[in-house]
Amino acid sequence: MILLFHPRAVKPRSRRLPLAVMALAAVLEGREEYEIVDGNVDDDPLSTLLHLIDTHHVELLGVSVMPGPQMAAGMEVCREIRKLRPQIPIAWGGYFPSIYPEATLNARYVDYAVRGQGEETLLELIEAIRGLRTPDTILGLSYKDKFGMHRSNAERPMKGPDSFPWMPFHRLPVEKYLRPSFFGKRTAVHHASIGCPFNCSFCGVHAAYGRTEKFESPARTEAILTHLVEKYGADSVQFYDMNFFLREDHAVELMNRIAGLNLRWWCEARVDIMSRYSDDTMRAIKRGGCAMIFFGAESGSDWALQEMQKGITTEETLIMARRTREVGIIPEFSFVVGNPKDPERDTRETLAFVRKIKRINPDAEIIIQHYTPTPQRGAMYGDVDDKVSFPSSPAEWASKEWMDFTLRVDTRAPWMKRETKRLIDNFETVVASRWPTVQDIRAPRWGRYLLQTLSAWRYATGVYSAPYELVWAQRFIDLRKPKRESL
Repeated sequence: MILLFHPRAVKPRSRRLPLAVMALAAVLEGREEYEIVDGNVDDDPLSTLLHLIDTHHVELLGVSVMPGPQMAAGMEVCREIRKLRPQIPIAWGGYFPSIYPEATLNARYVDYAVRGQGEETLLELIEAIRGLRTPDTILGLSYKDKFGMHRSNAERPMKGPDSFPWMPFHRLPVEKYLRPSFFGKRTAVHHASIGCPFNCSFCGVHAAYGRTEKFESPARTEAILTHLVEKYGADSVQFYDMNFFLREDHAVELMNRIAGLNLRWWCEARVDIMSRYSDDTMRAIKRGGCAMIFFGAESGSDWALQEMQKGITTEETLIMARRTREVGIIPEFSFVVGNPKDPERDTRETLAFVRKIKRINPDAEIIIQHYTPTPQRGAMYGDVDDKVSFPSSPAEWASKEWMDFTLRVDTRAPWMKRETKRLIDNFETVVASRWPTVQDIRAPRWGRYLLQTLSAWRYATGVYSAPYELVWAQRFIDLRKPKRESL
């Protein structure tokens, strides 16, 4: 038996279908005995895994790991498995081992690190465990040899979703994952592509999953969504693609196919690509059910965007702020603030740019975060390679200092003055209070009104320092929200 483990990453109300392990399950379905254990649903995944190990012949424990809370949860479970059942080989796959393969293998309880797309690598690793091939022949695999030395094979070329079978939804209690959201009462998730063709130097996605983007055919996307609607009653969906609208012809065909499903949905896209779409295409996207689009605007400074190799301009962001308002789609604009070469200027210009967006489209949602370097297989944005020394093991990544770094609570960037960080954080608090996010469906109406009233003078006058009353109000409202964690 093969065990696929998805460590807990979110609170129950935020859990969604574990697409990473479901993609692996799809290639095992019908050819291997396997079980999926999801820590977001199972309250005691360690006990479940130990029971399966003791009652079946388990050949491999495969663990999907994202940086942050999921990595910490996976680390704790795998450490116990190695202590209690040391004969079980353990492989980590997903974003964390793809970006940090050396740190992953420095953990004594991890034998293999699968980098990038894992479906074929998993099948070949099973063959290696059975003695049918050697690990050095498996693309995309990092591992420990018989002397304990770390070895990393060449990268595995990416394949599009159509190269693999459908995810086996029937192997999971899907009803437990269709949670309420701003988009609907039963929100599903789907990933219709892999990879990213752009070269943003602050992002680790292309380092993990390649510089090309391979799309699922519109017909297959339609079929899967139809299945989720008809079989499980899904009424909304979040698409996890890095660039959901990469080609206009693909977008139009997909919109025409899914419009009849009456789904409300969220996706990610680029302002440069969508700013060139026709008005007819924008209206088709709205008819297709699009309620919100996330855009990586990243900076309000064109010079900073050029240094990031983002490939967009501030003018294109403003165009999409206007065009989304015209068709009734809510835009989310995310900003990575704190250019290492001139963080004060970047901050000053970006905050002014956010105010300009809000004048064009008051409904625009704003996400602001400090620049957090991601290890690249090359140079990191801002020439900070010698300014950040990353942890060498999962245990170090699980420390409070590096967990805060991962979650962008406090990146401790040495090029950022404390007062600049405070300005960014305070501005974000004021903006988030002046326009509370529509995605927080638990926030009471009176709470939204309270935040808007308290923050109005600050936003109008540009006084952002020490917004203690807003922080207090946010905490008070959080305490008054209905608690439904057990649902």
